[in-house]
Amino acid sequence: MAVHQIPVTVLGAELLKEELQRLRAVDRPNIIQAIAEARAQGDLSENAEYESAKERQSFIEGRISELEAKLSNLQIIDPTTLNAEGRVVFGATVRFEDLDSGEPKTYQIVGEDEADIKNGKISVSSPIARGLIGKSEGEVVEVQSPGGVKEYEIIEVLYI
Repeated sequence: MAVHQIPVTVLGAELLKEELQRLRAVDRPNIIQAIAEARAQGDLSENAEYESAKERQSFIEGRISELEAKLSNLQIIDPTTLNAEGRVVFGATVRFEDLDSGEPKTYQIVGEDEADIKNGKISVSSPIARGLIGKSEGEVVEVQSPGGVKEYEIIEVLYI
């Protein structure tokens, strides 16, 4: 079975590593303590705190496993080292204009775990990113969106 590489920016990789560290060093010991305290209260069959703590422990252990698997398959891409000659690629920041509304937009194309539209980061698998990738400054692209086809003109591609 082929190992699936997960593209991520340098910052995205750091955030995943920090989350894993926090889960191992803080959250896991805290939940073990909470389970011990709930056990000390006696009858576990009607102990809501115990059930809640066990559910939280299950979530934490699942997330730790998920992060460990992701981190072992990361392909870290540093946008500052790219020389894609003005083409939109993973990690690039793209300034473009919605040709219907005239509204300017700026997004960095990032990995699934990094996507945060409020902070200008869109997933590489999003319809907008898929429409932009491979295109260059000055090109007009059509993107299929839930509201129909949108046209965007690429104003600038930055590797920052």
